[in-house]
Amino acid sequence: MKVAVVVLLALLHAAPAIAGDLLIAAGDVTSTSAVLWARAPEAGDVVFEYGPAGEAERGRLEAAASAATDFTVKRRVDGLRPGTRYVWRARSGELTAAGEFATAPPPSEPARVRWVWSGDLGSAGNCRRVDDGYRIFAAMERARPDFFIFAGDTIYADHACRGPEFVPGSGFIATTLEGYRAKHRYNREDAAFAAFLRKVPVYAIWDDHEVRNDFAGPFEPLMPAGRRAFLEYWPIEPPASEPGRLYRSVRWGRLLEVFILDTRQYRSANSEPDGPGKTMLGAAQRAWLLDGVTASTATWKVIVSSVSLSVPTGRGHRDSWSSATVWGIPEEGGTGFATERDAILRAFRVRGVRNLVFLAADVHHAELIRHHPTHDFSFHEFIAGPLSASLGRPRPLDAALNPRSLFATGGARNFGEVVLEDGRLTVRIVDEDGSTLFTHTTGAE
Repeated sequence: MKVAVVVLLALLHAAPAIAGDLLIAAGDVTSTSAVLWARAPEAGDVVFEYGPAGEAERGRLEAAASAATDFTVKRRVDGLRPGTRYVWRARSGELTAAGEFATAPPPSEPARVRWVWSGDLGSAGNCRRVDDGYRIFAAMERARPDFFIFAGDTIYADHACRGPEFVPGSGFIATTLEGYRAKHRYNREDAAFAAFLRKVPVYAIWDDHEVRNDFAGPFEPLMPAGRRAFLEYWPIEPPASEPGRLYRSVRWGRLLEVFILDTRQYRSANSEPDGPGKTMLGAAQRAWLLDGVTASTATWKVIVSSVSLSVPTGRGHRDSWSSATVWGIPEEGGTGFATERDAILRAFRVRGVRNLVFLAADVHHAELIRHHPTHDFSFHEFIAGPLSASLGRPRPLDAALNPRSLFATGGARNFGEVVLEDGRLTVRIVDEDGSTLFTHTTGAE
């Protein structure tokens, strides 16, 4: 069995996946479980084998790849050991691909944790380059994170990317299930991205471009097809009672609990005036968030919101939480979701939540912000991106949150890295070459 371990490790460092190969990823890792995902190039059985690194123990699961799911398969693995590195592989016919991941430590263990996050991959004029593809993932892999949070816009379904400098395959706007699948497949076949996902587990959530710019789920006829493709292409396994649910949480030792929001599926129309009846999360998700964050015993509570709390976005109507003008001035009768945002923040303040961080992407620039909406309550908002999309620029922040920008840049593709240890949080913004643009450290309260 030691030979099998050596073979797995050798496969892990083999040539990256390309079109026609077996693609794999692991995701939604907890202290005792993980979701293993693969896409085979054709119909047939896919075999998953997994076990602790360096040990003979091996588990085995099977799945049948078929055209019904675009040859994607996934299986949830339970009964894993906390805080343990696992190696695994998928086999489909003569093809084999190997990966690795580490389970989360138990909730009582104050283990150090490092993760990366970003969003926005493959917009028009920024899809896979022929010469070096999505090279930012090589820099992210070198950071050796425990996991990656992909905070939305995992594809640009509504952008056509054409030109001789780009790998063909994304030169169309997707409006059908097959089109959405092709967009996901195009990004996932990038060599650097495929290699990254073999080594780093992922927690993925959508934003708008997985369907259509600034969409609101209940009013978007294309949402079911976009959601289906998203679920097919990411290692996410919703509860059987809610097969379309994307919001979820994960505990990572004593230091961290992550709450991943779905800001699209349940939202009111963007054109609706802001007020008590307007929602981005829907009643069930909002209650889940308030109760979960309040009850969490983790030192740091991190909330992933694909859209920013404080950066006004949207053409014609607001698309982020903010109802402020482009100058950051709160606007009476605005069309954001600030009433719900402020009610959530007020509940956290009243319930004594401390060490609260929001992670976001979407705006195509990086920014680290300290919000102090009241004298007795403050929190951070960290924004990263784009991975590979048009470069945005910093803009005035919503003054209602009494923000203080610690750092902002719109001049680089980038990702964020967070390290928790010894009562400290350290966040870095890193460009696609792996150069650190800014570092900020803060202590736990």
